[in-house]
Amino acid sequence: MIDSEKIRNDFPILQETVYGHPLTYLDNAATTQKPRCVVDRIKEGYLHRNANVHRGVHFLSQEATEAHESARERVRRFIHARSTSEIIFTRGTTESINLVASSFGELLSEGDEILTTVMEHHSNIVPWQLLEQRRGVVLKALPIRKDGTLQTEQLESLITSRTRLITLAHVSNTLATVNPVREIIRLAHAHGIPVLLDGAQSVPHFPVDVEELDADFLAFSGHKIYGPAGIGILYGKEEWLEKLPPYQGGGEMIDKVSFEKTTFNVLPYKFEAGTPDFIGSTALAAALEYIDGIGMESVAAHEQRLMDYALRRLGEIPEMRIIGGAEKRSGLISFLVGDIHPYDLGTILDKLGIAVRTGHHCAQPVMDYYGIDGTVRASFGIYNTEEDIDILVEGIDRAIRLFHH
Repeated sequence: MIDSEKIRNDFPILQETVYGHPLTYLDNAATTQKPRCVVDRIKEGYLHRNANVHRGVHFLSQEATEAHESARERVRRFIHARSTSEIIFTRGTTESINLVASSFGELLSEGDEILTTVMEHHSNIVPWQLLEQRRGVVLKALPIRKDGTLQTEQLESLITSRTRLITLAHVSNTLATVNPVREIIRLAHAHGIPVLLDGAQSVPHFPVDVEELDADFLAFSGHKIYGPAGIGILYGKEEWLEKLPPYQGGGEMIDKVSFEKTTFNVLPYKFEAGTPDFIGSTALAAALEYIDGIGMESVAAHEQRLMDYALRRLGEIPEMRIIGGAEKRSGLISFLVGDIHPYDLGTILDKLGIAVRTGHHCAQPVMDYYGIDGTVRASFGIYNTEEDIDILVEGIDRAIRLFHH
């Protein structure tokens, strides 16, 4: 069992009040709060260890380099990658996906196909659409069912001899569906097709082992796993990263530069042009250390309990409509109440100190499929409690009374 009270003390922001109410923070799928140890690591980095990495002979630079590279090792351990050369620092999931779209895209020709799903975040749709315009590739999407699960039985028929990559969310940021990625990867590999997983909503919530999943690429963000904004990870299998051309040119990613020819640095530096965010990387490492201290299995169990409790409590509300009903789900619940507009409901909850997300959650194709404009989304983290859910339910009840008067 997780000791939520003890954990809450590590997050100073949870002591804040909003409109005179204690903050009830249920917007973790958008970003998580940061424990004190993460903020301390950022402060310590800037105050005591600030120097550009990899280039300096001087003491501070060596020290910063060591911290940055040991952060890479921390990430490797967290997702069980084989080698640190498979861990690329980016600015977040979005940049990680764009990196693959851009670099992998260079290997594609007109008429080649990319396969994604209808439940994707825009970050896993738009980069491929840009590639469609640039390279003439074709983007195809696997449909979903009303219960928020993928029509995986259609996958085989969507794969053709031109399918070059399958890219999908490990967990939907709107429907909470945990996709059967193991089976999808197995099927893709049987056809010789690599798979990119958007792990933005999976890595923070349950153990993810890239070796065991046999994923070719995995993208996730620091700020959704109690780390800072502006730092993210792209994991890529070494054989793929060797094949792909660099994403950006500049310092750090080069071996030798002349006007005749430039050769590129070894992995992972080949994909890390410019000064890396060596403060962000070490703060992300602090976040992963913090989470490991709690234990990823415990995190998953705690959030599953919250999910079960929330589904039960929300289910008691008349006119409650939960969007997506997959058996395996994680981290969040999207819902509508009667004919109350999500924005109106979100605004009232906000006045009661309850932070939820409203809108299309950067997943407009999902909303189109359900024929709705948006939802209210409550999403959980390690510091949430059953009491938070009671407060949410109470807040929704108050909103209903207000609208029905």
